[in-house]
Amino acid sequence: MLTEKLAPEKLDPRVRRTRSLLEQAFFDLVQEKGFQDVTVQDITERAGVNRATFYAHFPDKYALLDHNIRQGFLKEIDKRMLNACHLTLDNLRNLIIAVCEFTRSANGHCKPAQGQFESLVETQVKAVLHELMLKWLEQVPLSVPAETAATAASWAIYGLALQWSHAKQPRPVEAYAAEVLPLIASNLNLSSTGV
Repeated sequence: MLTEKLAPEKLDPRVRRTRSLLEQAFFDLVQEKGFQDVTVQDITERAGVNRATFYAHFPDKYALLDHNIRQGFLKEIDKRMLNACHLTLDNLRNLIIAVCEFTRSANGHCKPAQGQFESLVETQVKAVLHELMLKWLEQVPLSVPAETAATAASWAIYGLALQWSHAKQPRPVEAYAAEVLPLIASNLNLSSTGV
């Protein structure tokens, strides 16, 4: 099963509903106005809740954005059942594809001038990747500490996914993942036949 950090939040249904209202209002407003122009007041008015309720859930709009990005990426990992897997070449390839697709989609929701949004996506995706890689690496003999290997792999996967997502006409994601897989696998001491 998932580690505590990787597990999606388990909340009271009322809290979930309120968060869902806030998240949807926030998402809609970012699409309409852009992140920089959205205020907490805008979010609460759209969600139909008061400011105190917002602040009971999130300290500011940046925390709400971090939460949305993290939860969105965790859902992508869950959907692909990568959280229940162990480290294999196939799972690593599927993870690369998931990161590429999520990064392209997430960064596509922001206006081009909002580079700050991209750095927030990077922070959350790399954090989840690191947690997942640590979980996977617990079962693999390594010549370096698992923490170091997880950091290197998560940064490399994210960097390669970002490069792919910035291409004007990217190659099919499956072909790109097959191309970069040996780079990541060799750093984790995975052979072409598996772990």
